[in-house]
Amino acid sequence: MACFECLCRDKNSLARRGVVHTRRGDIQTPVFMPVGTRGSVKAVSPRELDELGSQIILGNTYHLFLRPGLEIISQAGGLHKFISYNKPILTDSGGFQVFSLANLRKIMPDGVKFASHIDGTRFFLGPKESMHIQRTLDSDIVMAFDECTPYPATYEQAAKSIAITTRWETMSREQPLNDGQLRFGIVQGSVFPELRKQSALEISNIGFDGYAIGGVSVGETEPEMYLAVESAMPYIPDDAPHYLMGVGTPRQIVENVARGIDMFDCVLPTRMGRHGSAYVGNGKLLPVKAGRYAKDFTPIEEGCSCYACRNFTRAYIRHLLNVNEILGMQLVTIHNLHYYLNLASRIRKSLEEGTFSELRAEFAAN
Repeated sequence: MACFECLCRDKNSLARRGVVHTRRGDIQTPVFMPVGTRGSVKAVSPRELDELGSQIILGNTYHLFLRPGLEIISQAGGLHKFISYNKPILTDSGGFQVFSLANLRKIMPDGVKFASHIDGTRFFLGPKESMHIQRTLDSDIVMAFDECTPYPATYEQAAKSIAITTRWETMSREQPLNDGQLRFGIVQGSVFPELRKQSALEISNIGFDGYAIGGVSVGETEPEMYLAVESAMPYIPDDAPHYLMGVGTPRQIVENVARGIDMFDCVLPTRMGRHGSAYVGNGKLLPVKAGRYAKDFTPIEEGCSCYACRNFTRAYIRHLLNVNEILGMQLVTIHNLHYYLNLASRIRKSLEEGTFSELRAEFAAN
């Protein structure tokens, strides 16, 4: 049985309303997935995630392998029990760290030699090791191990990168997983349309439960990101979930739904929340920490139903942020996650009602 079911499609774009079936429950798409790299979504608890309506969160293979380590998580009974979260979890493979920790690694034929960013300890991480770690974590969606192509890259560098990615993802596909774990492949190719097509065809031929587009949101322009998606999408199976990794702003999410993407993750709502900026309206950022809100006794956003907006004012939250009280960061983060999760809900509803074009126009006009 395929893990993805399409419920309806937009008549004016590639947007679609669907559901991803996992062993820990169905995920309604399009979906936004909060990022919990080290086993925790920053500044919020699992209870708050449930109250916000989060359907699935992310963890990271590289970071969880280093701390707390597989032995502790295995003894706890897997990642879900360790962090007390009973909904689906997607784990990134560690391929992004091949990009982000480039000065601490050396690429080998079958994986990567890393020097730990924590204490310099040397270890090897490749497709076999990544799949073993994710099998031990017992995540519900397992990402294949790839090389996240850096930006900028020459055509030759990007071509070499996708050759490595295809080799590693073939190896990833061959490794055993636990019953019910879904495995997603990742398309690379940088900003070159022909390489995106090549990678999409190669990864699709390997055969995965779902397909991600990686190597975006790494410094390229917004038009380059859209082109990368558009270049890959025609060659990715339509009957599988489509995931755009690390994206993005509210407008970028809406625009990439129109290009056929079902799943998104991004650190922006939590990161901006910790720095005192809140998403409002059609994706604008409100600098709650600014002095002009010192005597503003309205909520972050009028009409918002999140816990922060129902109970506190901009003036109070600004005060908390300016005296470095943790609650201030928590409240803006809760608001931002509510904003992103509610945006995904609005997109799903607009697709069901045939009004997605109007929603898209609202965000494009911002």
